[in-house]
Amino acid sequence: MTKEAVDIADDGFELGPLPGASFGALVGFAGGAAAAIDAAEASPEFLPRALNEAGGLLVLPGMQAITEAPALLLRLSRLFGQEVENYDKTMTSRKIVHDTVPEIFIVSNMPPGGRAPPPRPDPPLTGDGALPTRFPHRRGWHTDQSFRRPPPDISLFYAAIPAPKGQGQTLYANGAAAYEALPDGMKARLEGLRGLHVMPGTGRGEFAVKAGETPQPLLPHERPRPQPVVRLHPVTGRRALYLCEAGQMDWIEGPFVGMTPGTDGDGAALLYEIMAHYTKPQFTYVHDWNRGDLVIYDNRALVHAATWFDADKHDRLMWRTTVRGNPGAEYAGEKPSWIADS
Repeated sequence: MTKEAVDIADDGFELGPLPGASFGALVGFAGGAAAAIDAAEASPEFLPRALNEAGGLLVLPGMQAITEAPALLLRLSRLFGQEVENYDKTMTSRKIVHDTVPEIFIVSNMPPGGRAPPPRPDPPLTGDGALPTRFPHRRGWHTDQSFRRPPPDISLFYAAIPAPKGQGQTLYANGAAAYEALPDGMKARLEGLRGLHVMPGTGRGEFAVKAGETPQPLLPHERPRPQPVVRLHPVTGRRALYLCEAGQMDWIEGPFVGMTPGTDGDGAALLYEIMAHYTKPQFTYVHDWNRGDLVIYDNRALVHAATWFDADKHDRLMWRTTVRGNPGAEYAGEKPSWIADS
């Protein structure tokens, strides 16, 4: 984010650079979460514009009031797109949907969902003692619901109960900056290329294929979906890399359309090359959560990854909303792929 873009304020908001990152913005405001959301609703274009100017990442600390008033998160989410997903209407297990606000998806190791954190990388630290962020040392990089067409636009991720400091961080990588730094030859190679994305847990991910698992039969609306490897952002006009790695790419028919499929093909080699570039330190940000932090990120231009925490000793409770409605011209007129034909 440029210095000129940082020093702006509107009705009580101030944007500053995000410490430790080459992109993103830290959002300051007077008062608590309710006052901040009132101000955001009074100037509804401000935070979406700030998100675009910041490269697709905003961090709002001090939003603890959302825990006791979860509808605040829904109100804020509605400023970022036409539709906030109602998980009661998309066949999501009730165990991971908020009791009173069905637009909130729960990410937690606590019952009843009981979602385990990812394993620690091996080795757990880099040679200089830092948290691994670069693929393939760090695995799990993805963008939300890339196995859907059209895919979602924006996610809002809130820490009701974070893991202890130094655990349970979330990593973000800037797809636009990574694309712009590619050599011209690689840009030409990726032009028009499509990745094949699939729902996790179907036996088609990299690790499942390498383990020889039998893939699950898929209904028509669950089939892998092609997505452009380079997406044109519908608001900023910037091109950004758009792909995942192990879990959300189809490693049986893909990972790329028109290339040798499977874990040993030329498509696999290209994916590893791209992801190693995408997750270089200059394109990544590590968010170490505080209670009440809210991170807003643009799935059209960023990928992210979860990290390990000691789930036997610590609870972690995170809430996410997912906003859609402006995926770009690529998806004009498409019906949602994940809804079965009646």
